[in-house]
Amino acid sequence: MFSKTDVFLFYSFSLFYLLNANLNSVNLDIARQFKVLNGYPLDSQLNFTELATEYGYTAEEHMVTTEDGYILTIFRIVRGKNCQGPIRKPPVLLMHGLFMSSDLWLDSGPGAGLAYLISDECYDLWVGNVRGNYYSKRHTNLNPNTIEFWNFTVQEMGSYDVPAMIDYITNYTSSDTINYVGYSQGACIYLIMCSEQQSYCEKVQVAILLAPGSRLTYTKSIPFRLLTALYEISAPFLIETGIYQALPWGGIVQQLASYLCKDNITADTTCRYVLDKLDSPHPDSIETETIRVLYGHFPAGTSVKSMLWYNQALNVDDFQKFDYGPAVNAEVYNSATPPSYNLSATTNPTVVISGRNDFLSVPPDNEWLVNQLPNVIEHVVVEDPLWNHFDVPWSKLTSKDILPKITDYLYRYSKGGRG
Repeated sequence: MFSKTDVFLFYSFSLFYLLNANLNSVNLDIARQFKVLNGYPLDSQLNFTELATEYGYTAEEHMVTTEDGYILTIFRIVRGKNCQGPIRKPPVLLMHGLFMSSDLWLDSGPGAGLAYLISDECYDLWVGNVRGNYYSKRHTNLNPNTIEFWNFTVQEMGSYDVPAMIDYITNYTSSDTINYVGYSQGACIYLIMCSEQQSYCEKVQVAILLAPGSRLTYTKSIPFRLLTALYEISAPFLIETGIYQALPWGGIVQQLASYLCKDNITADTTCRYVLDKLDSPHPDSIETETIRVLYGHFPAGTSVKSMLWYNQALNVDDFQKFDYGPAVNAEVYNSATPPSYNLSATTNPTVVISGRNDFLSVPPDNEWLVNQLPNVIEHVVVEDPLWNHFDVPWSKLTSKDILPKITDYLYRYSKGGRG
């Protein structure tokens, strides 16, 4: 029999190890074993390919190098487990939101995760990761520990990351075009790509924008506003001390959240409360088990500079480039003020899907966006009046509330029979 002291020392060592383990080292499997033994759900410790494999889906890992040297990891599910027909063309690229990664599309499991559901409809599904999250922290020349590596915002994600993914996918599959599904920041960077690199926009047959981020003037999330303002205030200190990342995966915030939210009761109370405050409450939408899992992958990190752009976006009545101040703006943009993104350049068919109860991508900003885009074929407002921002990746209701519209438009702009 173990004494109380033995048990206490075991759990103390385990916790210390979990908080301090280098998850990028050979200790990864050992760290996982300790975590699972200490009550972490297994799914929260698995990466994209491992999660997909666990539920019977075959996933591939691909490396994409951008024009400016960032090495991005993207994933592919060629055929969903429940696909019974031919694979439809063109391929589909699914993009995540701020502080997220490809993993969010699997967190809610095969019955609700959009990566599972879209691939089950027989689409050749590619799932992206932008620079700065834990899948895409490498560069051909730059050291990720330097400020030069982290000198980016959504501008570079839209100008370099998405075009590089489109080039890679079309070359790999011998397809001339793709279809695009972008959530939140994933929609934002698509719009930036169309503004800055319109020739790539023309390679997208249809873009489906889920809770899109563009103009953020009326965002109602007080915690998000406070978070971006905090980064604005603290940026000089953070940069001076060599902190260039915002909420990285493996950092103290993510590790602590993952540790606390592994417990069922805490997940269903405190951890659910955090999501509700960041967005808005939607009772009986996100399963407690999903909450236990998602904090193992979220937050996934971005640059401090990106957070400065978000703070600016919350305080202007426009969708515009990074504001460096009048003097630097004059050098960079030949104007004292940053230019607006050219939304009229998004000329290909576009579908917007939004929720009434979304406190991050709010109805007035979505209506503004729809009015700016020249070829919106439908603006779908989800019927559920409580549908919010975090429901898109994590709700158990996705197959009922948003999947039918997504697959409807993917089907219209694809070739191949229904599965």
